[in-house]
Formats: sequence, structure tokens, C-alpha cells
Amino acid sequence: MFKNYLLVALRNLSRNKGYAFINITGLVVGLTCTMLILLYIKDEVSFDRFQTNADTIYRIVSKSKRGGKLGYSVSTGYFQGPKFAQNVPGIKHFVRVQSNSEDIKTGNDIHSQDLLYVDSSFFQVFSFPLIAGNRISCLKDPNSVVISEDVAKRQFGTKDAVGKTIQIKRDGAFKPFTVSAVAENCPQNSSIQFEVLLPIMESDADKANSENWFNFFLNTFVVLDENAKAETVSTQMQQFYIADAKPVFEMLIKKYGGGPDASMGEYFLQPYLDIHMSTDMPAQNGMVHASNPMFSYILSGIALFILLIACINFVNLSVARSVKRAKEIGIRKVVGGDRKQLVFQFLGESYILCLIAFLLSVAVVIVLLPFFNHLADKALAFSYLLDTKLIISFIVLFLITGFLAGFYPAMVLSGYNPVETLYSRFNITGKNYLQKSLVVLQFSLASFLIIAAFAVYYQFDYLTKKDLGYDDKDVVVVSKNQFSYSGASAFREELERNSSIVGVAFKNAGDWQTAARNAVDTTIQFAYETVDENYIPMMKIPLISGRNFSKEFPADSNSSVIVNESFVKAAGWKNPIGETVNFWYNNNERYRVIGVVKDYHFKSLNEKIIPQLFTMKRDNGYGEFYIKIKPGSASASLAAIQKTFRQFFPLDPYSYDFKDVKNYREYESVSKWKQIILFGAILTILISCFGLFGLSVLSAEKRMKEIGIRKVLGASVNTIVRSLSIDFVKLVLISLVIAIPVSYWAAEKWLQNFPYRVSLGWWLFAAAAVLVVLIALATISFQSIKAAVANPVKSLKSE
Repeated sequence: MFKNYLLVALRNLSRNKGYAFINITGLVVGLTCTMLILLYIKDEVSFDRFQTNADTIYRIVSKSKRGGKLGYSVSTGYFQGPKFAQNVPGIKHFVRVQSNSEDIKTGNDIHSQDLLYVDSSFFQVFSFPLIAGNRISCLKDPNSVVISEDVAKRQFGTKDAVGKTIQIKRDGAFKPFTVSAVAENCPQNSSIQFEVLLPIMESDADKANSENWFNFFLNTFVVLDENAKAETVSTQMQQFYIADAKPVFEMLIKKYGGGPDASMGEYFLQPYLDIHMSTDMPAQNGMVHASNPMFSYILSGIALFILLIACINFVNLSVARSVKRAKEIGIRKVVGGDRKQLVFQFLGESYILCLIAFLLSVAVVIVLLPFFNHLADKALAFSYLLDTKLIISFIVLFLITGFLAGFYPAMVLSGYNPVETLYSRFNITGKNYLQKSLVVLQFSLASFLIIAAFAVYYQFDYLTKKDLGYDDKDVVVVSKNQFSYSGASAFREELERNSSIVGVAFKNAGDWQTAARNAVDTTIQFAYETVDENYIPMMKIPLISGRNFSKEFPADSNSSVIVNESFVKAAGWKNPIGETVNFWYNNNERYRVIGVVKDYHFKSLNEKIIPQLFTMKRDNGYGEFYIKIKPGSASASLAAIQKTFRQFFPLDPYSYDFKDVKNYREYESVSKWKQIILFGAILTILISCFGLFGLSVLSAEKRMKEIGIRKVLGASVNTIVRSLSIDFVKLVLISLVIAIPVSYWAAEKWLQNFPYRVSLGWWLFAAAAVLVVLIALATISFQSIKAAVANPVKSLKSE
């Protein structure tokens, strides 16, 4: 019997190749999306779970209220780890992890290497496998280094590197460090990634300085005893902290000042397995791959709806084809076939289609995996598909999909009356509310995603094309660790001899922030920029009052500052030129304001413009060269810059970036979501059109005799096409009525995350609505025109 079911099913599929193709294509798209999202979610939830002690590892974090808002800090200083481990019961081990980069010398080549400074207990807390070396002692020698197998192969050509030395720059000179262990490359689903580990540097002065309670620059992790409770340990940590650090806090407040809401904060423990997808306390400051659970929710929603729409299409097309199979069903019932057998027959056909689609989906997933990795910023491998839990998930997905797609058509088809079908009295009755409701659902979701894609594109275009208030074009940023004004002047002079170099300016590296007071002791938090006299004019930052730094005024290097409009507003100045800024915590250093620049976006448009202060204070030092080149001269200019840099700084690694490219990268996450939502919208509208096509087939077959009579009575093709299309257009318009307000609300909520954002105009929704209607009309027209031009004799000859 099973063989007979299989033969009949295959025969039906071969006779209806178009039907089979549409159904299989829809299911392949839906299943492929679902499989890729399952891979993504599996990777997300598996992060850091390879650690043996994962359930007992915690990160020390803190929270405090500022301005009535609760804020979190994931960073600690030198004190928290050893102090809490010594004085709080239940803490078994601790390890501090500090990210940094150092120069490494290999022969004549020098390059910058990202690395982690860690305590010697690192491999007691974390279970990263070692290829060679002792886990307990490998980091106890201050001149030891642990490297990954990739670094071992790069440096020595072999993984057998224990006992060999690496030249690492420390305190301005290269020193030999002995390789004490070689670790396997970190798993890609690890929040801690390292290639080089060095013992953490903590001087005796640091250990004795109680102010280190309030320095925050590294991560501290602890392992709890099996019987210890995190809540109890957190409470005891806070009690000890208050007792030990309160006198220091009061001294610092007296020395440096503090607002009315200044507080010591509250320490507590964050589970290690929660870090990857935490939004309040994310993986940062040496940890990587921070994620957001919202990504998983959105991707899961898109995949679920795409698969659901594919199943809906299967139902619609199966019911639409039921007229053609009515006599087959009638004959089966007359010769003794019962409803149960017919249900099995049609469910079997459903599962055969699903099996074909499932196998094709696996192949498509393998092909698309590299592209999906790029899109989702992942490193998923083919081996993930062989995971037992994932295989079980795929099998369950196959069974559910086959059942959802085949159950309703099987029940409908098996219930036909054999007398009516055999005497051609059969017709599909009813209003088809289910099919119509499903089409409304399909196009509501498709319209929602299209409008969302429009909104994301509009915002992304705004972020990447908005005038930042300064000129970031044709600016090459070259990094160099800590250089002085006098030491780099000769480098600048040599570069400016090149005709392709327009100008060279100096600036500090990274983002510096500090505080100072005005004449009435108002404390202002601001971005602190150390620049030279060329920086502001070269970057075309508008100076709205006062003057720029100048060599003609030697005092500018130690007593003058320039501020932005936001600084003036925060300080409450009406005439800022000549006002003083007091760095009271630094021996009451005072600086005179000589100029004010117009507010400009010196950070990304994801952040509001904050007060900014420029200084030429030579003691601060510089860390970046800003080099303006002539348009179209990038190749020649970069070659000249590299050659000159090597000439003047042979012991420093050379690296560069273009400022405008660097700015563009600030919006990579928005770009990723732009692509993901666009693909989701395209797939959803495509599969929805399959469903609409199925319903148009059903309608045309249901009204075939009516169309024949209309044509005999003189109705034109246009009239018939309009008659067949109007009902479907109504469905699409209903879906737009549902989708537009929901998408407007969702887009506005998303845009609230951006301090600088677009306004959603009516045209955006109108454009999306017109696009959806045109796509729907194109889909409907094919079947409507086919039915309208058909010979009426064929539909009326049995009457």
C-alpha cells in the first residue's frame, strides 16, 4: 500500500511540474532561512559554554545612580579581585584581564599585536586547552608569554615553541619574553579571544595605593565554591567594600569634588554565561563578540513567518488544485477507499514535497553559509550542521512543516462527495475566508518588512551622508605610540615637501574625557583633545569666535584652550573669550579660552555632541598624525607616507586608516540590519506572491463558467481581468491598513535609539504601499489574463 501511495504521489508531482516547483521553491526558501537562523541561535546560546567552570564563573560589576538614572560599569581596577578574594568567603579563584596592544619584533619586521595582560590564575579560571606548557605555572614568571598556535606558526613556523623567545616592546625598548605555553586557538564562540597573554603588571606602589578602588580599566572574574550563592557573595562584597573604601571615597570627593548624587556604587556578580547577550553589562574592555538578544528575536521572527508563509502557500495551492483532482477522489471512494486512506495519500504527497525541499535546503544552507557569516558577522562552520541537537531540531522541523503544509488540504480533499465529483456537479463552495485571511497575514508582514527596510535605508543614508561639520575626506590617519611635538616636527616637514601632501596635523590617540571648572566652580565633563596649531584649520572645523592656536603666541602651548559651543553652553558663558578653565585637581592649573569652534560631530551620529576642549599642552603627548592628501593621489601619497614613516620611526609599526572610512565603519551594525531586513522583505514578498498566485488560481477555477458566460455575453478581457483582480486588491489594501500603523510605530521606536535621525514622511509609506500593490497586481494579472482569454466553449461545453 505504501508503495502505491508513493507511486501515485510521484506521478502527480511529475504531471504538475509547475505546482511542484512553486511549492518546493517556497518551502526551500522557508526551510533555508529557518535552518540558518537555527544555526545562528545555536551559536548565540552556546557562547562560552565550553568553559568547564562556566556555571561558577562570574564577573565583578557595579551599578550606581547618576542624575536619577541607574548605570552599570563592567570595569574594575587592581583592587577588587585580590581584596574580595581575600576577605569574602565563597570566592575560590580570581583573575584580572586587561586588554592592550604591544609592538612585537620578528627579524626586521615590527607589528602591533593585540594581547591580554592576565593574572597567573588565568588557566585555573578558564579552561582554554594548552598544546604545551603547564597550566598552573606558565604565567608566574613576569618575563613569560603564552601564545596561540597561530602565533607560534607565524613566529616560529611550528607549534613546538615552548622555550623560545619573542621580542616585545616594553617601556620603550624591545625585551625578550620566553614562551612558557602554547594554547589552542580560541573557539570562535568565546567572549575572550587571545593570541598573546602576558603576566599583568602591578607594581608595589599600585598594590599600596588605596585610590585604586576607584580606577576602572580591566575585567575581574571570580570562580565561586560549588556551595556558594552569588547573591550572598555579592552582599558580602558590598559590605567589605563600604567598610574598606569609604574613607578613600570621602577623601577623593574632598580632593576632586563630586556632584550631589555622587555615590560609591554597589558591587555585585554577573554570571559569565550572561555576558555575551547582555545589553546593560556587555562584553567589552578586552571581551569581544558582544551581542543583543533582540537580534535573535528578530531573526527568529523573520524565519518563522517565512516558513509559515511557505506552508500557507502549500495549503492555498493544494486547495486550488483540488478541482482537477476531484474525479480521482470520487473514483477512489467508489472503489472502496475510505477517508483515512485518502488523508494518508495527501499527507504522503506533502511529506515527499517537504523531503525534496528539505534536502535541497541543506545544500543551499551549505552554499549560503559564507554569505550568511558575512551578513551576520559570524564564523559558523559546516560542522555545526552535524551537531546532534541541531540534527534533531531539523528532523522535528521537517515533520512539523510536512504536517502543517499537508493536513488541511488532506482533510478538505478527502471530504469531497463522490457523486458530485463524478457527475461534474462539484464546485468549491464557501467564501474561502481562511485563504483570504492568510493572504492578508502574508502581505501585512511583507508590507511591514518593506516599510521597515525603507526606514532603515533612509536612516542609514542619513547617517552616512549627513554633513559632520568638518572635512573628513582625503585624510589619512597614521598611528604612532606617544610622540612629542618637537620629535615629530621633522617628520611633518619631510612629508610636506611632497606635492601630494596638503597638510599634516597632530592629535592624541583614542577618546580622552575629563572634567574642569569655570570661574563659578561649575564642573563640566568634556572630551579632551590634544592637538597642534594645524589641526582645526586643516580639518575645516569652523571657528566662530576668537582665534586658533598659533606659533606666534608661545603661551598657547601651556595656557590656552579652544572650546566648542556645547562647552560654552554647559559653562553658562555669554562671552567665552578670555574666560578661564580650572583643572582644580591638577595643582589648580588654569587655562584661558582663546577661541570657540562650532559644534561638529567629532564622534559618530549615534552619540550626541558633548562639550569639547582643545589644548596644545605638550606634556600630554600625541598619538596620531592626521595627513591631508590631494584628491585622487591616494596610491602615491600612501607610498610616500609609509616610506617617510619608516625613515623616521624604524622601530614603530606602521598602520593607517582613512578618516571617512573610519567614520563609515561606525554604522556597520546598521548596515548589517539594513541588509538582513531587506532580504527578509524580499523573501517574504516573494513567497507571499506565491500564496496570492495560489488564491488567484482558486478563484479563476471557481469562476470558470461565470467567465465563459460573461465572454459569450460580450464582456471584454479588461472587464474580466478587473473583475477577477478587484477582490485581491482589496485584500492587499486591507493588509496595508494593518501594516502601515504597526510599521510606523515600530520604526519610530527603533529611531529613538539615534539622537540624530530622520523624520518618517508620508511619502515613505506611500512608496511602500504602491510597491506592494504593483507587485500584487503583477502576480494576479498572470492568472487573471490567462482566465480572461481562455476559450469559453471549454468551460461551457458540459452545460
